[in-house]
Amino acid sequence: MQAMYFLIPLSLVMLGIGAWALIWAINNGQYDDPEGASWRVIYEDRDHKKRPHGDPPTMPH
Repeated sequence: MQAMYFLIPLSLVMLGIGAWALIWAINNGQYDDPEGASWRVIYEDRDHKKRPHGDPPTMPH
């Protein structure tokens, strides 16, 4: 029973931290474009080849 006196307030504090982190992420635009990064990975190679400096640098031997 004594563990409940510790675990219940601890869980409420953790819930508050999680809610604060979610609200912070929403207010700072973390969820504005959820699919953009995944498509950027796919189309990055196509855009990279169009640039004049398209070849990535090679490692010196």
